[in-house]
Amino acid sequence: MPIVREPLNPKISLWHMLAHLLRWEREKNGLSQAQWGKIASAAPSSVANIEAGRRKIDERQAKIIDKHFRTGGLFQLLLWYARNGHNPDWAQSVAAYESVARLLKIYQGQYVPPPFQTEEYARALLRASSDVKDIEATLKARMARQAAILDRPDPPYVWLLLDESVLDDRIGSVEIMQSQLRHLLELMAHPRISVRIVPQSAGAHVGKDGPFRVITVDSRDIAYAGARRGGRLIEMCSEVDDFRLDFDLIGQKAASDDASRALVERRLEAIE
Repeated sequence: MPIVREPLNPKISLWHMLAHLLRWEREKNGLSQAQWGKIASAAPSSVANIEAGRRKIDERQAKIIDKHFRTGGLFQLLLWYARNGHNPDWAQSVAAYESVARLLKIYQGQYVPPPFQTEEYARALLRASSDVKDIEATLKARMARQAAILDRPDPPYVWLLLDESVLDDRIGSVEIMQSQLRHLLELMAHPRISVRIVPQSAGAHVGKDGPFRVITVDSRDIAYAGARRGGRLIEMCSEVDDFRLDFDLIGQKAASDDASRALVERRLEAIE
């Protein structure tokens, strides 16, 4: 017999509310997931993932659903609000997108970001955080998230832009920083990974506003803007375009792959 799961809790987020209402509308009309999928041009597995919150409908599907069920634009409106609002489930959503991404573009100016951290470097960062209650559990989840990106059979292309000052900050002990820089050099040799350093001589650039990443999934991009107590997931096309442009503008100031590797090697030699 098929597994029947309870609907998502609509009080958690607008995304959960949207998934909850989609399932409610389908069941109210006596439709199976396969029948719903035919209406919205989606596979039954995609419908199951949408109702479970693992995937999200797009504008085209929302429009088809509103027209078929005569809901007066309700699902298009909910989709618009969900994309623009704060998502309490942002970390889980970002991790889910990253685990299936084809391309991941990351800018970080404060520290080496996941998925490039060593375990000890990540632990040192978590110890300095006032928001983390269970360091080891959080560390385990972070390492699993990194593995889901880099260790899967079809890893994405990952492009990292990193401010040079990150190489100088002493996170943890000297030994931890040495290990982290060696790990960074190992990753830089990977054919699907590009790490470019933005030199301090580049001066001010748009990345100084904060870290962000652009995640390419299937045929669309999602952006994520980092913040200390919860980031923001951006799925509106126009705003995602702005983050893509920002990444390119920062990239114009970054050193080449070879020159960036030389910068990391010099920092490693200086602390050994």
